[in-house]
Amino acid sequence: MDLEKLKKIDIDELVDIRDVKINMNLPKEERMLDYIKQIKNPYCYKYNKYKIIITFNEDEEAKTLQEYLIEYMKNL
Repeated sequence: MDLEKLKKIDIDELVDIRDVKINMNLPKEERMLDYIKQIKNPYCYKYNKYKIIITFNEDEEAKTLQEYLIEYMKNL
């Protein structure tokens, strides 16, 4: 699904990630499958009143979240 389609999804159709419950007693693979089953779309979900869209930029060198946060803090 492309970014434009994700942006057009009605927020009321999305699963709120706060409602997803991870059963830590399940093996890792089953936890992942259960998460996907609950969240329905791991690339587009909501948190309260916010739509969260996860995207990846294949052209950019891969960075960790920590690297992005450090870069962000330097630019404040």
